[in-house]
Amino acid sequence: MDLSVDDLVLVSVDDHLVEPPDMFERHVPARYRDRAPRIEERKGAQVWVFEGKVTPNIGLAATVGRPREELGLEPNRFEQMRRGCYDVDARVQDMNANGTFVSLCFPSVPGIHGGLFSTVEDREIGLMMLQAYNDWHLDEWAGAHPTRFIPMAQIPYWDAVLAAKEVRRTARKGCRVFNFCQNVTAMGFPSIHDRHWDPFFEAVCDEGGVLTVHLGTSGKAMFNSMDAPYSGYMAMVNIDMASFACDLIFSPVLQRFPQLRIAMSEGGIGWVPYFLERAKWIHERHSIWAHDDLKGKTPLEVFREHFLTCFIDDPCGIEMRDKIGIDLISWECDYPHSDTTWPESPEFLARQLAGLGAEEIDKITHVNALRFFGSDALERVGREDACVKSLRAKAAGLDLRAPSAEGMTGPPKGEKRQLLVSDLVYQIIGA
Repeated sequence: MDLSVDDLVLVSVDDHLVEPPDMFERHVPARYRDRAPRIEERKGAQVWVFEGKVTPNIGLAATVGRPREELGLEPNRFEQMRRGCYDVDARVQDMNANGTFVSLCFPSVPGIHGGLFSTVEDREIGLMMLQAYNDWHLDEWAGAHPTRFIPMAQIPYWDAVLAAKEVRRTARKGCRVFNFCQNVTAMGFPSIHDRHWDPFFEAVCDEGGVLTVHLGTSGKAMFNSMDAPYSGYMAMVNIDMASFACDLIFSPVLQRFPQLRIAMSEGGIGWVPYFLERAKWIHERHSIWAHDDLKGKTPLEVFREHFLTCFIDDPCGIEMRDKIGIDLISWECDYPHSDTTWPESPEFLARQLAGLGAEEIDKITHVNALRFFGSDALERVGREDACVKSLRAKAAGLDLRAPSAEGMTGPPKGEKRQLLVSDLVYQIIGA
């Protein structure tokens, strides 16, 4: 078809937010407020501090709006970011400028998988702060613009019964998306194959919910050495999502919970056809002695019943969309990280979708995501007001630049050398 960028309706299933410094003030009882995560000034940088744990980089890769020459692992201060990173009203304006209709936003300070609150010894405080976080996200972030965001809740990993209760509590507030991780054993908890998790999975299914699992949450080193090139790490980390998908496809978990659905975030899609062919080969030749029981289904059928995939830039995956399943593919913007195509996402995406039919384009850009996450935003707003042309008109004249990079810290400082994995570790743990 003749693809018109202006007519696209875009739903991003993987964006990120940088939590504002006052986010806990309205959601933690006064007597516990001194125990809440807080921003402190240290060596010219703003850091989050919680129960003795320090997050040195408040906005890792929140570089949106910067020219490529300024990109790095900073910024370290709020004033060095676009307000859309941490201010929800400004975020909506940035979404308008990009033609993004709806966004699903992963956390930063609690970790992309939301696990920070599950690492503290005082479980009462951990649960209180987790619930305060969820209330802030549901009421003040997603709740501020209900048709523009898909709400997401974090869970207490240390107790599956508590996690189930938090699922039901947040579901009463309208949330149907629950954050999880690729490998809970790396956090010291039972594996997903253990019946320990049954109460949590049951609650998610009962509430018609969905799990989101973001890349980079496997707890495994996706590099061979600390002096490995950082670009090499970034180039292949999404392929690690195949390990998680394989775990579940062959696991009894999906047999016990046939309604369980999982969105694999920022995993890309080009690897999926080979992965599914390999799974098919293994199942056909080894299932008898390995005692795999998929209840008469093929790995492909299991995958298509339970998973949603997404991509930023993946021409190879789009070319092989029939082998993946057109109903399983969705799009992401990844705002405000350095991979993002903001504010030119519609143009990037249109080049990849050129030649596809109207139905295929709609499924990839918004239909699959809205169906999978149970959002009626498009019905409430109408396509005319949700399309790229309409949204961009609302942001006419918006300054698309990020604040000055002056004052940023962290290696490499003006060095003309290859960035290494060790430089990333410096930024994360300050070592």
